[in-house]
Amino acid sequence: METRKTLSIVVPVYFNEGSLPLLFEALKAVEGQLDARRVRLELILVDDGSGDGSFNEMMKIKAQREATKVIRLTRNFGSMRALKVGCQFVTGECFTFLSADMQDPPALIPRMVERWLNGAKYVVCKREGRDDPWSSRLFSYLYYRLIRLLVVKDYPPGGFDMALMDSAMLRHIQKSSKNLFTPLLGFWLGYKPEFISYHRQKRVHGKSRWTFFKKFNAFLDAILGFSVTPLRFFSLVGVVVSLASFSYAAWIVFYALFVKKDVPGFATLAVLISFLLGLVIILLSIIGEYLWRIYDEVNKRPEAVIDEVYE
Repeated sequence: METRKTLSIVVPVYFNEGSLPLLFEALKAVEGQLDARRVRLELILVDDGSGDGSFNEMMKIKAQREATKVIRLTRNFGSMRALKVGCQFVTGECFTFLSADMQDPPALIPRMVERWLNGAKYVVCKREGRDDPWSSRLFSYLYYRLIRLLVVKDYPPGGFDMALMDSAMLRHIQKSSKNLFTPLLGFWLGYKPEFISYHRQKRVHGKSRWTFFKKFNAFLDAILGFSVTPLRFFSLVGVVVSLASFSYAAWIVFYALFVKKDVPGFATLAVLISFLLGLVIILLSIIGEYLWRIYDEVNKRPEAVIDEVYE
């Protein structure tokens, strides 16, 4: 008799009271399609400190589908850390992450599973477009351009959140450091991805809690967690500035010796000093970011704290 395989779906939940019933209906349809492929569905919901009725909706889902796992965190720790908590409870031969806001369609899951059953260990749903506000689209465009420039040159230009991963990748996600951006880590591991294109849908229920501050933190985690390019860039800037300063000093000496006039340049010196001090401050800030990540990693503080588990 053929052994049934299991797909684990981890869903971080944060102020998603309105979308959870729709998500559950969509996942029931997905479960039916997976069952036809002899694949079980393991559903893991992680409440990341929601302040609305999300937890009650999660428990309603569990009441209707007893096999659902519900993990409640003590407070909001962020979606990346909520995902890693959910990974502790994954038992399937493959797993994926799914947004609770329904912007990434669950209907893509059977297509990803089909690729996995055919031998792919890593299936990525890359975004070809998105129904988001222009400010979000602009930030995403700049963010992914920098990711491709500084970290992974073949990273999908529109980015992605949905990806199905073989269980061989699970331990790398579980053991990753506290400040790593999980989707980028999955891509960085080097497993050859197979791509499925889709258009990111407009959010229907609630408002996005993905604030500019959280986006900026994710950007720092992505760049500083995977690349030393910022430090090397400022090293190059330091060399260029040093050569320019040496050339300027040589010109001043020549001007004083052979032209025999007072050497002008107070305004120039003031501008140069201000510019160089600005560079020093930026460089120290970047070094401080790297040092903070080292300290945060070695101080043994937990990434997230689980309050209750319902299995």
